[in-house]
Amino acid sequence: MQICVAKFLRNHFARLVTAFAATAVLTAVALPIQSQAQELNFGKPGDPVKLVVGHPCCYTEVWSIMVLRGKELWKKYLPAGSTVDFEIGLQGSTIVNSMLAGKQHIGYIGDLPAIVSTTKFPQADIRIVAPVGVSFDQCNILLVRADAPQFKNTSEAMKWLAGKQFAVPKGACSDLFSKEAFAKAKAEPAAYLNQNVEVITSGLRAGKLDGAAIWEPVAARLITEGLARRIGSGASYNLKDSSYVMMRAELIKQRPDVVNAWLNAELDAQLYLADEKNSGELIKMVMQQTTGFSERSLWNAMYATYPEAQGGTKVRMTLPFTFTPEVMELLHNGTAFLNSIKAINTDKLRPDAVMPQFAEQILKERKLKSPIGEVEALPSSAYTGK
Repeated sequence: MQICVAKFLRNHFARLVTAFAATAVLTAVALPIQSQAQELNFGKPGDPVKLVVGHPCCYTEVWSIMVLRGKELWKKYLPAGSTVDFEIGLQGSTIVNSMLAGKQHIGYIGDLPAIVSTTKFPQADIRIVAPVGVSFDQCNILLVRADAPQFKNTSEAMKWLAGKQFAVPKGACSDLFSKEAFAKAKAEPAAYLNQNVEVITSGLRAGKLDGAAIWEPVAARLITEGLARRIGSGASYNLKDSSYVMMRAELIKQRPDVVNAWLNAELDAQLYLADEKNSGELIKMVMQQTTGFSERSLWNAMYATYPEAQGGTKVRMTLPFTFTPEVMELLHNGTAFLNSIKAINTDKLRPDAVMPQFAEQILKERKLKSPIGEVEALPSSAYTGK
């Protein structure tokens, strides 16, 4: 299904807000299913399986799913006769709700909605099975309006934002980042507005907003279109974010062979992302699966090199694949943040929320170590598209 992002956003973003509160190892895995809903049936190991996979329309940190889908890598590993339907959600909470309802079985989402999904086990049991990406500046990007003064560095820009109009989709990774960034800068905007991507775009265009925090590739599009300038990122404050592969617990319990197959395909996709030679083909693949973004803005979202004064970093994304201490710390910090804003009623992940054994075993079998690769920033001359 090809989703026209621009049309999709115009028709639907105005009445949606990003909030998540509304929201041997590979042999049989014994999982207690605590869900009150009817258990889904995925058949027996080795049988063809029908999967529905949800992923965002436009979040760069989970572009491994664009590769997995575009190159049909799943066909190499799933049992013969299996089918996969891909469904695109406006945001992580949309995917979480579909997974909770049993309409989607695997989800690709950012850290905060991933955490929220694991706390809904009275309704459905969802687990985190693998990290997708970790980065300083895929979600954590600070912008100011295009006609703002020129700043020497992020600190100077944040001081300028004090007393100004600032917007962020609350409950999202950029919300967590913004609050920490303002705290570190010892600054506070006059208004900290809860706005979705479409409203932020309109506000910057109309001059009603002075600044915002948003994720890629939306940030790159706003910059490319001349609506905003980048002033900093998570690199400016040593703050990272992350994204994950989620699965229904019934799928894990009944079909460890499918879990193994899917994560092998995911590993292939991440290795593809880490190879600089694939950058041109990747962007064309993403262009085929989304519209509303120029090819250049998509390339910039993943590969552009920004000055250090704007939070630029040599590595745009790290691909750990397994749950490293850094990944676990990000999950724990996200859980505490969600609890602090009353999005969830616990400040700790439940012990079985994260299931690292599948990814760990796959790396061992394929003789790889974490991180399995990085997506490095490239010079502008490396761009060969339109």
